Amino acid sequence: MFVSTIIPTVNRPVLRRAVESVLEQGFSRDEHEVIVVNDSGGPLREDWSGVPGVTVIHTNRRERSVARNTGAAVAKGKYLHFLDDDDRLLPGALEAFWNTAQSTEAPWLHGDWRTVDDSGRLLAEFRPPLNGPIAALLVAGEGLPLQASLVSAAAFFRCGGFDISEAVLGVEDRDLGRRLALSGEVAHVPALVAEVRVGESTSTTPWKALGGRDRWGREKALRAAGAFARLRASAQSSYWRGRLCRAYFASMMWNLERLSLATAARRAAAAATLAGPSALTSAFWSGLRTQIK
Repeated sequence: MFVSTIIPTVNRPVLRRAVESVLEQGFSRDEHEVIVVNDSGGPLREDWSGVPGVTVIHTNRRERSVARNTGAAVAKGKYLHFLDDDDRLLPGALEAFWNTAQSTEAPWLHGDWRTVDDSGRLLAEFRPPLNGPIAALLVAGEGLPLQASLVSAAAFFRCGGFDISEAVLGVEDRDLGRRLALSGEVAHVPALVAEVRVGESTSTTPWKALGGRDRWGREKALRAAGAFARLRASAQSSYWRGRLCRAYFASMMWNLERLSLATAARRAAAAATLAGPSALTSAFWSGLRTQIK
């Protein structure tokens, strides 16, 4: 089977649109499936259990990371696709992913995406043609939405799946992305593949806590075995070396505040090593001044 789309839900009425956006792909190259993970603690508004190609499982209010990991555990696809119940896959997306998958060994395929507000009004389109190692980009504050990505099941399980701890709740997708990028590369799919809703009115995301949790997620990435070598190799320009140095300096300050003096010293040394001759360029300083998102 080519891909399993996993949709965790707390039983919002928009679930139908998300499921149908996958079922209506018209993709016939290989099999694909939808796994709806009902984490609402009650029955779904609509019974999807009898729909061909759809499996429903229940996790009973265990939160999104547990729901996604549970869906992944029963998935049959070579690739996993994680779609939120208020987002949707755009027509032709699976065909576009399939075409790229035939010519790459990268474990993470990413397409272009657009964002909309709560009323469905278009906000922006994003078309970053990223290929190869991108760990530095993700640690420096950029991100690729999983709604517009396929991740090989092997790579997902190899890096441990979604972290279920509260420390990264709400930024668990960014945390997973950093771990994936530290162990593999990405391949760009040149097509608009997903629509992602951006808004707080009906969101289950703990928005006020996200800044601190994302800082902790970055710290996890910097602490990973072999992280510095991987990050340095993926910072392929003076600008990105500057961006990455900023992340190391931010980590240095974070550790100083917690009196983790040895770790803070290691972060400062890593930043100095990373800067090297790049520190003589204006592009480096432009990157260093860029705020981490």
